[in-house]
Amino acid sequence: MFLDIHAHAYRKPFFRPEGAEPWPTAETLLASYDRLGIDKGCLLPLIGPEVNYPCPNEDVLEMAENHPDRFIAFCNLHPRYLTNSPRAPLADMFKRYRDAGAKGVGEVACNMDFYDPFMQNFFAAVQEAGLPMTIHLAPRKGDYYGIVDGPGLPGLEETLQNFPDLKILGHSPGFWTEIAVLETPFDRAGWRVGKIEKEGVLPNLFRRYPNLYGDLSAGSGTMALTRDPEYAVKFMTEFQDRLLFGLDICTAVEPPRAGDLRAFLEKTLSEKKITREIFDKITHRNAIRLLGL
Repeated sequence: MFLDIHAHAYRKPFFRPEGAEPWPTAETLLASYDRLGIDKGCLLPLIGPEVNYPCPNEDVLEMAENHPDRFIAFCNLHPRYLTNSPRAPLADMFKRYRDAGAKGVGEVACNMDFYDPFMQNFFAAVQEAGLPMTIHLAPRKGDYYGIVDGPGLPGLEETLQNFPDLKILGHSPGFWTEIAVLETPFDRAGWRVGKIEKEGVLPNLFRRYPNLYGDLSAGSGTMALTRDPEYAVKFMTEFQDRLLFGLDICTAVEPPRAGDLRAFLEKTLSEKKITREIFDKITHRNAIRLLGL
């Protein structure tokens, strides 16, 4: 079984700026799933001005209700929602969406600092609601989407420490490039390739904080493993209980390399470099446990 921890779909086929592919609808995403052999996916609504065409929580809940055997709903709020105050009762809204069927929060992509009082209030609210949270990290403010953090991920670490009951799924180049030591801080702005000669801060954060999880979706997550298959085996073995398969398909037609992560996992299993138990945990069992399915 393959459960996609990171998916997007829109009720209607919105178009991006001229020349860009349209976002997927539920129907086009399911067609991609059928071609790629994906059983279920988590729909993550996009909220806020940092992304094109925000996707409302209600649309995601409706799509999940219409396809209960294929989709799992997440919910999302902007940290300035309700009262534009760092004391806004966001937890009440997260609990309402949770009770309506949402199993997680995200993709949190607002371009604000971890230390911003609005973000701190947001994290506290998600923790109170008891939902896991998927985050996108950005290297700086402006010209990016995602929570802003510096090299070494100090903001993420302090958040993991201050909110120990908040399960955070890390995602994006800003997160996964830290699997290896950075040659320059700007390495965090894109995918890195090549053998991992020395571990970066990320494996140590996994060791130190049991509430940190890895969303392996998109090129960033796939590249984190495939850049060094030998190290990937060690990484997947050590953190087998906190890594989750994902695709992050963002267009109506899946990108050419959408099947790379599945192919890599299946090849690694066939070569007996990981066990069937590890394979099953990463492809679906960890998600089932994390989301309480």
